[in-house]
Amino acid sequence: MPKINVYLPDDLADAVRESGLPVSAICQRSLEQAVRRMATIREAALADLDRDELAKSLPSFTARLVTVLTLAADRAKAAGASAVTTGDLLHGMLTERDNLALQVLTAMDIAPASLTAPSGREAAAAGGTGTGGLRFGLPAAVALELAVGEAIGFGHNYVGCEHLLIGLAAEPDGAAGELLRSRGADARATRRAVAAAVAGYAHLRSVTTAPSTAGLLAAVQAQLAPLVERIERLESRLG
Repeated sequence: MPKINVYLPDDLADAVRESGLPVSAICQRSLEQAVRRMATIREAALADLDRDELAKSLPSFTARLVTVLTLAADRAKAAGASAVTTGDLLHGMLTERDNLALQVLTAMDIAPASLTAPSGREAAAAGGTGTGGLRFGLPAAVALELAVGEAIGFGHNYVGCEHLLIGLAAEPDGAAGELLRSRGADARATRRAVAAAVAGYAHLRSVTTAPSTAGLLAAVQAQLAPLVERIERLESRLG
């Protein structure tokens, strides 16, 4: 049977050894789940996009993210395009108006209202077969795949708008990523902000059953503050 090395931090490795966990079996199950999730999004990206079947074809995507994809598809269709672009995905995120990605942008001092989703064509649809149906363009498909990878990396059993935001920031060829990076939302900074947002949301949920938008933003900013301070100290030393 092929062997794959898994590297762990020292503390975690010690804890695993002490616990006596069946590491091989746990890793196999986790990897199987991750592979299935990645295969699902790749299959969806290569097929004609049916906006009414998105929730069924992408079961790990949150309802808000499905709404974002639907809005993106509607924009592409209205423009007479054959492929959904990263600009369409960003448009869907901005138009949905009530997702965690927008709170993350706000916490990064990027007002969502100041962003205008890029329009225009990008690379051809991924795996196009000339059927004439609407598909995800290659940069958009890559952004979605990156979003799934980010969710897996966080250990989340869902893919949400916050993961897509990282995917868009990390995707190198699409117009949405170029816009986000020009405003300071590169992949690393966005990933840190999402981690802080998730931690802040979890803390807020522990003290209230219905977190408000203002409360969530305050929690995110509180989680980001020490990260920003450490980064500023490092930059001052390097300077």
